[in-house]
Amino acid sequence: MSSKDAVLVARPEHRGEPVPASAFGVVHKPLSRTERLFDNPVVRKGLILVALALVWELGARALNNELLFPTFGATVRALFHGLVGGGLLHRVWASLKVLLMGYGLGIVLAGLFTAIGIASRVGTDFLETVTAMFNPLPAIALLPIALIWFGLGNGSLVFVLVHSVLWAVALNTHAGFLAVSPTQRMVGRNVGLSGPAYVAKILIPAAFPSILTGLKIGWAFAWRTLIASELVFGVSSGSGGLGWYIYENKNELDIPNVFAGLLTVILIGLLIENLVFRTLENHTVRKWGMQA
Repeated sequence: MSSKDAVLVARPEHRGEPVPASAFGVVHKPLSRTERLFDNPVVRKGLILVALALVWELGARALNNELLFPTFGATVRALFHGLVGGGLLHRVWASLKVLLMGYGLGIVLAGLFTAIGIASRVGTDFLETVTAMFNPLPAIALLPIALIWFGLGNGSLVFVLVHSVLWAVALNTHAGFLAVSPTQRMVGRNVGLSGPAYVAKILIPAAFPSILTGLKIGWAFAWRTLIASELVFGVSSGSGGLGWYIYENKNELDIPNVFAGLLTVILIGLLIENLVFRTLENHTVRKWGMQA
């Protein structure tokens, strides 16, 4: 029999029965219906929200002072009336429109600053210096200067929003680029990538977890900066955003509407985090195996 016709056959004395997983301490027990239900993160988070709402309701009932702390039920009713006929949707759209302008412009400028930072050692020194100077500066502290430069309107809001987004996104993006392994860099060079193609196909995918973190932080900073700025002035051409809605109802001592506005801020934050950023994360870093 030639070597081509040779067949490997296990000798009888080397054959054995399969060892069950339980012998190694591993027991595959089917999950119950309750366990499968709790295995869903949406269900777990929903139960947490229900528990918090229940604590809110019980605490407000115990305090029994609607001027200080309305119940969750009263807040939800005020939110419903505000959405149906109270102009709350218009206020929300006014805020989101300004937020998108400031957030988008901040991301563009962050990309420009990051490009300068990775271009050379001088660029890195420049980026580190300006971020050390301006990142600790609260965006709301620039509001008086913005009012002088841009007047009472959306220009001032966009200015402070850009400041709140720019440094967080630029810092995280630059840190992500610096953390790309030399092996990945060499792979890109070996296949002939350079310039924008090298950045798009090697640096950005490898650094995307850091980039995504910067986008999340920039969004959180921008959202709270916008609401705080609108609480200070927020009126442009006779109308204001969500922060101004909260301020107006505070002046009228309509506290359920004040809490309805605050609840709207929270709900929008939850929607952006769990629908926009979670979807983006699932289609990028989780799909690429960069995160469990």
